[in-house]
Amino acid sequence: MEQKENQGRPRDGTFILAQKCEDMILYGYKALQQFPKSEKHTLAAEMKKSMVNIQRLIITANLRYYKKNALEELDVEKAVLMFYLRLSRRLGFLSPKKYEVWASMLEEIGRMIGGWFKSIRK
Repeated sequence: MEQKENQGRPRDGTFILAQKCEDMILYGYKALQQFPKSEKHTLAAEMKKSMVNIQRLIITANLRYYKKNALEELDVEKAVLMFYLRLSRRLGFLSPKKYEVWASMLEEIGRMIGGWFKSIRK
């Protein structure tokens, strides 16, 4: 029965990374609903685009034979989203609690990316 549960999932843990990213996206979309109307088509849209781009790069890195470039792009996109998060918090669009939860999710994804990057260097 355990084998059936693992079918279709990569063994290197990227499925876990993709699931964590999906959870972050779901949380982020809910948090972005509280943004002011004037920011929904600017900063909020950029943040949504960045989150989806992170998920796309996770999938891309998983499917490529040479993963280094995709992982570097993934790390850059994660840094961009973290900048948007800090900016949103400083502008008062995100509550401290929502910022804390979202940032911790993104930091966990960053640690997983770092571990994946170290594993391919060997």
